Amino acid sequence: MDEFELEDNLEFLLQSIQELMEENHPFGEASQSEIFASLVSHGQVNMLPDVSVEDVASGKDLQGIPWEKMVFERRHYRDMKMKNYRNYQNLSYAREDALQECKQVENDSPYYDFYYNTRRARPSIVHFQLRNLVWATTKHDVYTMHNQSVTHWSSLEQTSTELINADDCIVPKQRGHGSQSVAMVQVTTMAVDGNLLVVGGFQGELICKRLEEDGVVFSTRVTDDENAITNSLDIYEDPSGSRRLVAANNDCSIRIFDIECFDLLKHYVFPWSVNSVSVSPNGKLFAVLGDHEDGLVVDPKCGKAIGALKGHLDYSFASAWHPDGNILATGSQDTTCRLWDIRNLSQSIAVLGGRMGSIRCIKFSQDGRFLATAEPVDFIHIYDSYTDYSKSHEIDLFGEIAGLSFSPDAEAFYVGIADQTYGGLIEFHKRHQHHYLNCLW
Repeated sequence: MDEFELEDNLEFLLQSIQELMEENHPFGEASQSEIFASLVSHGQVNMLPDVSVEDVASGKDLQGIPWEKMVFERRHYRDMKMKNYRNYQNLSYAREDALQECKQVENDSPYYDFYYNTRRARPSIVHFQLRNLVWATTKHDVYTMHNQSVTHWSSLEQTSTELINADDCIVPKQRGHGSQSVAMVQVTTMAVDGNLLVVGGFQGELICKRLEEDGVVFSTRVTDDENAITNSLDIYEDPSGSRRLVAANNDCSIRIFDIECFDLLKHYVFPWSVNSVSVSPNGKLFAVLGDHEDGLVVDPKCGKAIGALKGHLDYSFASAWHPDGNILATGSQDTTCRLWDIRNLSQSIAVLGGRMGSIRCIKFSQDGRFLATAEPVDFIHIYDSYTDYSKSHEIDLFGEIAGLSFSPDAEAFYVGIADQTYGGLIEFHKRHQHHYLNCLW
């Protein structure tokens, strides 16, 4: 994992437009000053109102972008972005090589419809490669992070509540077991499951909060290593029925904690920085991805690799398990998501290509039907496993994607867009074939 600053998407778009205008004015005679004016609000404080499904029905853009005031139409901005976007790579390869195995997918299957976009829970991103900052625990309860404030958004009550201010000095209620105060934490990743919320920080911090209690129960720095970023977290139940927390860090380590007293139970070291760890539904396997083109399937009891994931051409930062435990999805900077049958890892069973960039976030719905993948900017893909992933719903937005999440019943789907002006937490509702079911929401 690289310690780079996040490139702002709309700033990049503005630069791209300027370059295009210098190339014989391909979209007409508009002056550069007009183009600059059309996006001048980019640097302003976000004061835009929320957007509802009624607003969109009356013609408003779901992100509130005033395309009617822009120099170009939306489709022209999209064309320019597609032409000028440069995906970040750590390794050298041709993107065509990564895409040559990709499955042919129909992108015209709308599984979810826009419902609401709130600015009051707009997420922000600390590290450009880490995009797992949106978690829905019910169809109305979502957790995200904005400017080091970890917040709960209630779509039912339309309220945002701060749960942790990571800029403050955090004094945990629990003493011993390695617990210590932390302060000025830059939140890089998070996980929520049951009544436990866990966030990780840029300097290896770990902060744990029980949602039914005030304050923070446990916090620490898991390592004093200078390269300590907490990249990935997962909360799971091991085969004995005990609840565990696993953390992946840039110091080439994964660590397993008990979540009763937060004792460190296991510490495994790998040959490269670990960017992502996810746990199989039965708690018996870890998917471990990092600063290497190949991933590993690991036995959490001993930390030994029992299988290799060979096929990606660049570093990987996301993975997710199908609820049946047989299918694993991995996302790479080579712009693909690969699907693996855990019973035979000799090769991936399918390759799903992105439109522009790396696959930075992956989630399965809990019923196993849908697989959602997010690129760094603009595009989210929802694949239908019932069609063998041959049909998808492509959501086309503008902005850096901070994360995505299905609600446990898959009735709601949330996407976080981190942009100063047009960012927001966007709520989609599952489309039903029978219209009367939509009235039961």
